[in-house]
Amino acid sequence: MKLIYAVVNNDDSHSVSSSLTKAGYQTTKLASTGGFLMSGNSTFLICTDDERVDEVIDIIKKCSRRRKQYVPASNLGGVEMQAASFPLEVPVGGATVFVTDVERFEKI
Repeated sequence: MKLIYAVVNNDDSHSVSSSLTKAGYQTTKLASTGGFLMSGNSTFLICTDDERVDEVIDIIKKCSRRRKQYVPASNLGGVEMQAASFPLEVPVGGATVFVTDVERFEKI
């Protein structure tokens, strides 16, 4: 058994959730905030058999896309950045996925 943690941009959250549900996976969805841009994310917890991990990750890949976002340079910190008055383009989105072993899993 594996536990998959998938941190997904809020813009992709609904698509990931509905696609995983459609494929028969039960998930727990937690609201989370990214540390870099302090923007909203959703963290999905998915428990599945070892041989189905790649299928879950493929679904997440298909539903999560990277995009560019403009942010004020002052939001990024650093003395040299604070002096800049123009927005910077940064990549956002996609998903960050962690897979861990599960010693025991019960639905009560």
